[in-house]
Amino acid sequence: MKIHNGSLFWPTTTKRFEPKTNFDKLELYDVVIVGGGISGALTALALVEAGLTVAIVDKRQFGTGSTSANTGLLQYSNDIMLHELIDQIGEQDAVQFYKLCYKAVDDLEKIVTRLQLDADFIRRPSICYASDENDVEKVKVEYATLKKHGFPCDYFGPNEMAEKSTFSKPGALVTFEDAEINPLKFVQGLLIKLEEKGVHLFPYVEVEDVFDADKVLDIRTSEHSIFAKKIIFTTGYETVPVGKRIGAVINRSYVFVSTPVENFNDWYKQALIWETKRPYLYIRSTVDNRLIVGGLDEDRSEAPYSQQLIQQHAEKLLKQAQELFPNYKMEIDYAYAATFGESIDNLPFIGEHPTKPNHYYLLGYGGNGTVYSMLGSQILRDLITGTRNEDAEIVQLDRKYGVK
Repeated sequence: MKIHNGSLFWPTTTKRFEPKTNFDKLELYDVVIVGGGISGALTALALVEAGLTVAIVDKRQFGTGSTSANTGLLQYSNDIMLHELIDQIGEQDAVQFYKLCYKAVDDLEKIVTRLQLDADFIRRPSICYASDENDVEKVKVEYATLKKHGFPCDYFGPNEMAEKSTFSKPGALVTFEDAEINPLKFVQGLLIKLEEKGVHLFPYVEVEDVFDADKVLDIRTSEHSIFAKKIIFTTGYETVPVGKRIGAVINRSYVFVSTPVENFNDWYKQALIWETKRPYLYIRSTVDNRLIVGGLDEDRSEAPYSQQLIQQHAEKLLKQAQELFPNYKMEIDYAYAATFGESIDNLPFIGEHPTKPNHYYLLGYGGNGTVYSMLGSQILRDLITGTRNEDAEIVQLDRKYGVK
């Protein structure tokens, strides 16, 4: 499946990554991870630091799948608001899930700091504005709910919006302690550290099937068999090679990256911006003063091949961005379309397969994929090492929607 097409921005910000070592595979690994993007790299880090032998295989060059198209917004708020999630799964689990997301942003920063990764990680607030008057009450309810449970946030009315930004909206939820990141530089930095820690990296190796051979998994690939005690699929929005995904909708979205803007003096703390309507517009800045603008989601799973179609959508996004930032002189510098996935119940799929022992999944569907990858890597580490993790039940595969 073609998961992105067009001109990508992140690969222009860093050098191509290839492993330095030609690894001789072990006779048996504790864990083999399928997928060398953000989810795979974070999970490998958690496992190797827990003392396990780990290999990562990817059918492409590492980081060139969804990671290269990831727009790098890190937020504890989700596509489903907390008060809506409470109605869906109950207050205790919903609040705990939001706390996991909040902690995951902190944990991502700690990894960047501890491993000294050059990943352009910058703390930002987020502004989720009411797209029209009908959504103001929804935003106010969410603000009250977040405040009640101790999450750092604020509410801006129309006057405050006009004072603090270049655009006025009827109301907005402001969440604090979110962040932005360069996802490709982050993954490449992680992979360099993982190689140093002894993780075996096998790019251009595609998993074709998995057989259970007396409690040892025989992982058949395009190159050779790899044997492991456990396997984890961190394959993002692509079809999983083993098993059947249900409860997820695979769509595509459009993004453009602008030419550099002279300054962002009138942009409130260069906040991450999104809105209440669906599909939503989202905007962030970069370290070299560009805007990344995305949206116009479509109910189609594969990225379009037509460069003309991608350019047309980019121009629509540019018009929307200029309505919010009328003083910025910008043009389209990069434009692309990419596949993304959303779960029907708005939660990621993390855990052991309900009927296939030793098969695990980390599928971070939703707008918070990197955050889900972070919290999911810790849940999987605990499940695989036999450590009790009470949060695992919230995102387990064995629920109404999942992987079968």
